[in-house]
Amino acid sequence: MARGLMNKLVSRTISIAGKWQQQQLRRLNIHEYQGAELMGKHGINVPKGVTVSSVGEVKKAIQEVFPNEKELVVKSQILAGGRGLGTFQSGLKGGVHIVKADEVEAIAGKMLGQILVTKQTGPQGKVVGKVYLCEKLSLANEMYFAITLDRTTAGPIIIACKKGGTSIEDLAEKFPDMIIKVSIDVFKGITDEDAAKVVDGLAPKLADRNDSIEQVKKLYKLFCECDCTMLEINPIAETSDGQLVAADAKLNFDDNAAFRQKEIFALRDSSQEDPREVAAAKADLNYIGLDGEIGCMVNGAGLAMATMDIIKLHGGTPANFLDVGGNASEGQVVEAFKILTSDDKVRAILVNIFGGIMKCDIIASGIVNAAKHVQLKVPVVVRLEGTNVDQGKRILKESGMALITAEDLDDAAEKAVKASSS
Repeated sequence: MARGLMNKLVSRTISIAGKWQQQQLRRLNIHEYQGAELMGKHGINVPKGVTVSSVGEVKKAIQEVFPNEKELVVKSQILAGGRGLGTFQSGLKGGVHIVKADEVEAIAGKMLGQILVTKQTGPQGKVVGKVYLCEKLSLANEMYFAITLDRTTAGPIIIACKKGGTSIEDLAEKFPDMIIKVSIDVFKGITDEDAAKVVDGLAPKLADRNDSIEQVKKLYKLFCECDCTMLEINPIAETSDGQLVAADAKLNFDDNAAFRQKEIFALRDSSQEDPREVAAAKADLNYIGLDGEIGCMVNGAGLAMATMDIIKLHGGTPANFLDVGGNASEGQVVEAFKILTSDDKVRAILVNIFGGIMKCDIIASGIVNAAKHVQLKVPVVVRLEGTNVDQGKRILKESGMALITAEDLDDAAEKAVKASSS
């Protein structure tokens, strides 16, 4: 499913030496089958389906759920788009197949436990732990539907297109007039007029207009009640019997709402997430993995972004965004080093601390203790300034560690880039 346009709409960007780089916001992502179950509970039309996690479960699932179906759709479940056009490392083409009922067991067996590579997973791919078996619908028309948050209006916006099931980015570029956007007043909620504009933009040929309006209103209700940051259906489709169905869906949820969406956040599949980000979240650290060679440990998001910018300015590339915050403990600093050194691409580490609430001596003690727990095989450049800076520098000096010290941020970045290339 094409999700690039939505990723652009719901991600934030940071400037690194004049170049824009995507940085995903933290938000819960759930599997397609989980999204379908959630939508079904909210009265939204979804295909009948069942998940299996082993080949042994396939035959029983078919007998109990699809006893009379001749064909089924077999969908690999990973937290990434582009599954249909993906390739398994085993050589199997496609993570979504329509097959005869007696072939489902064989194709599911070729998916389960295997690594699927798509345009969104990166070359490392993701392991397929579950397969979603769905009824094959007779689709007469495929469209596109999404709800996300719009900074311009400071509220939800519904995006719809009368063509779907393909790359929405390509459609937006070639046929911009096909894309309609309906902003929703967050205080009034969605009105019949708003929903009608969306349905007219979808231009269904067979589905009843009033029923379709009700489906749009239910989708908006789900978006609000479940604290979604994005709800994307591609395709939202008409069946030959005139029903509007969410044939595939992608849902994200605001992590700040975890305290009131306990059931939804219990669906989190950490096995599909970057293990470094999982470890960082457990340690209450703000970490996002990138593709560079210089690991960064900084206190404060603004300083972290400035550090990444200046690394780029000196010809290097940051390997991560890591903000230890203003109240990090010595233990958190140790965990931060463990995460940084777990990245094989990291060839140098830059520690840039401005001691305000965070004291330089705590960072220094954390660095020394980290060296005891982690075998530091890469150069470490340290720049400390602010509260208890003299104590921090003394701790580092007396540790006997081979650290590269820097007087200011420019000096630190230059030394880190040089160290990473030596």
